[in-house]
Amino acid sequence: MTATVPPTPSDRPIPEQAGRVELPPGTVLTDNRFVNDDLLPVPLARRRWTTYNFAALWVGMAHNIPSWLLASGLVALGMDWKQAVFTIALANVIVLAPMLLTGHAGPKYGIPFPVLARASFGLRGANLPALIRAGVACAWFGIQTWIGGQGIFVLLGKLFGGWAEASEVGGQPWTLWVCFVLFWALELAIIYRGMEALRRFENWAAPFVIVGALVLLVWIANKAGGLGPLLDQPSRLGWGADFWPVFFPSLMGMIAFWSTLSLNIPDFTRFGAGQRAQVWGQTLGLPTTMTLFALLSVFVTSGSQAVYGAAVWDPVALAARTDNVFGLLFALVTVLVATISVNIAANVVSPAYDLANLAPRLINFRTGALVTGVVGVLIMPWKLTETPELYIFTWLGLVGGLLGTVAGILIADYWLIRRTVLDLPALYTPGGRYWYTSGWNLRAVAAFVAGGVLAVGGSHSAPGKGPFPEDGLIPFLKPLADYGWAVGLGASLVVYVGLTAGRRRS
Repeated sequence: MTATVPPTPSDRPIPEQAGRVELPPGTVLTDNRFVNDDLLPVPLARRRWTTYNFAALWVGMAHNIPSWLLASGLVALGMDWKQAVFTIALANVIVLAPMLLTGHAGPKYGIPFPVLARASFGLRGANLPALIRAGVACAWFGIQTWIGGQGIFVLLGKLFGGWAEASEVGGQPWTLWVCFVLFWALELAIIYRGMEALRRFENWAAPFVIVGALVLLVWIANKAGGLGPLLDQPSRLGWGADFWPVFFPSLMGMIAFWSTLSLNIPDFTRFGAGQRAQVWGQTLGLPTTMTLFALLSVFVTSGSQAVYGAAVWDPVALAARTDNVFGLLFALVTVLVATISVNIAANVVSPAYDLANLAPRLINFRTGALVTGVVGVLIMPWKLTETPELYIFTWLGLVGGLLGTVAGILIADYWLIRRTVLDLPALYTPGGRYWYTSGWNLRAVAAFVAGGVLAVGGSHSAPGKGPFPEDGLIPFLKPLADYGWAVGLGASLVVYVGLTAGRRRS
């Protein structure tokens, strides 16, 4: 696909309006190895997402079943509810910082994440961070879709009965596979309509999901006659020597939960009406929503302890306890909306752009979304959620280390080296400012390797609890593994600045 506008001299000053930049009028971008309509900067006239749109985006994404289960995973590791909520709140305040820093390029230049990465990694080198981000998103897409399909299966089984006793295919009832496939198809049908459809969906999905969660709280509190004894249960870890070895890797895992979006948030902020919209929208939407949702999950689970004599951490399993048909239908719709809301926004938009960046002439946004859907199923990532140790320490820890490394390079290049000034046409032009060495910035690659090795080289697992050696992949780096995201971000940032500072910004 070739993107063109009427030709004028390419050195004409780039139009800027209130800190927002677009391509010079008449710029011609003809190399379809690096250009298609989905990767081009969003024109100023189409950058109209408001503070509410960004806040609603985060409310819609944060209110989902895996977010609900974060607190339960931490409690399962020995924390009490106060420690779990504190860990989640702190993690989301921390991850907000790189979210706002990388998001700045969106409203200013109208570019998605893989195009922003070209400034630091090179036009071809940007495919390295883009494909890492895409691979993570595909795995998350599979996890969320499987969880959503399970939710539909449980609730419809409660309504109609007999579903769980259906004959098995691949170790699961065939009815579960039907629910999974139908849910998968519904997600792709929505995202296929494009980003404007996503904005409209998130606008109404966010308040609906909040109402659904509050209804669940009121229902269980009414049945319990108040919130149950779970709030009074002490931590098995205390606040001493047993707590901190669990706290720090858990904190990194909670940061890693949204570290994916800290990279590709420009995919959304590129539609922003200005910096104020993205800054306030994300600040109001992310840490507050995640903290309140963690509290809500703890309160509801507390009520389930009082009613059923055991804590029911899964909201789908809890909703299935009711015999009220209307309540079941409402819960079913809430699960559908909540899971679709996060999955299409967090796990389809990014790889769609990332895959388009890999081969713009062959892959557009819609094609990339379809590829994401297929890959997300084929890699069977639901196995990663089998135990809290595997989910939080192995999956989230490894992902956080790698994505933190990329974030460090992006932030260093955009804020410390370039001071937020980019040559917009050159981001699409081979042989130009961001071509480096045959399209690769070797300094960024070196920083990525250094940060990545330090962040994940010490990855380790308890015997029988994960895929890594007990002493770590690289034993002397084992002490760093619990701080993977922070180590990756800090190390890659320092190495990149050290290799780049003082050199001509080219």
